Amino acid sequence: MDHVNITVSDLDAAIAFFQDIGLELEGGKMAVEGEWVENIIALDGVREDIAMLRTPDGSKVELCQFHTPVDDREADAAPANRLGLRSVAFVVDDAQAVVDELGRKGYGLVGKLQNFEDMFLIGYVRGPDGIIVSINQEL
Repeated sequence: MDHVNITVSDLDAAIAFFQDIGLELEGGKMAVEGEWVENIIALDGVREDIAMLRTPDGSKVELCQFHTPVDDREADAAPANRLGLRSVAFVVDDAQAVVDELGRKGYGLVGKLQNFEDMFLIGYVRGPDGIIVSINQEL
């Protein structure tokens, strides 16, 4: 896999959220527009800013904020069983510390931090725009 793409309403807030999980911003933000991207995503008048973040193991997350065309629907806090891509999982050294740091910034657990068969400590955190990330600590 090359990367996962997540569309957000506030690129700076989303970057900060993923940095709190341990991802590193690669090269800053970049503006994207033009016929080439419009042809790929089948939208006209595209003007967006993107940022690529990298996990310590080299996986990537691309964050996109569209300025045009605007999607005027509000992000929802869809439950974990909603069809489609529901979460992205990250392995961290200290799940409780990451959950606590995200909690101080207003992002809470969807449920509880749980021990899974003494292999992982796992918790779902709801981030910006209702994004669910799985915080996983190997035990």
